[in-house]
Amino acid sequence: MPTHAPIARPRMTSRELRTWRSLLDTTTDLRRILGAQLQESNLSPADYEVLLAFIEAEGRHLRSSELAATIDWERSRLSHHLGRMERRGLIQRSECATDSRGAVVSLTTEGADVFRRASAPHLRAIKRHFADALTPEQFDALAEILDAVRGHLDRGNGRP
Repeated sequence: MPTHAPIARPRMTSRELRTWRSLLDTTTDLRRILGAQLQESNLSPADYEVLLAFIEAEGRHLRSSELAATIDWERSRLSHHLGRMERRGLIQRSECATDSRGAVVSLTTEGADVFRRASAPHLRAIKRHFADALTPEQFDALAEILDAVRGHLDRGNGRP
């Protein structure tokens, strides 16, 4: 019977593991709380993410492939979600004039209105459940920490 060498596992301190677990638990709780608040506006967190991408896009429209890259979704997930949003009148899809294989997705007036109505309560919830918990110094420290992690990931050091 062949023997297998043990898999080498990176060593983490108990403090590193506790902090990592706290980050996971905290972001899960924030997503749950903020997602429930968005539901009061008849939007899911995914709806809000898609609508926000359009609000930030020049001309409030994007090609499907650009939208998928912007929000980092797989194209099949995006296609199904856009179908549901289109049936609700939040977005509309049309053929791309320069590429018959692609589609242009646009924010509708209804979609912009729904986003606008949802944004004020959503931002209040973010302030209440996240921003109000931190001092200005803690915000500075958190921004520095997130920049360090983002830089590490962007350099490819976060890849397995």
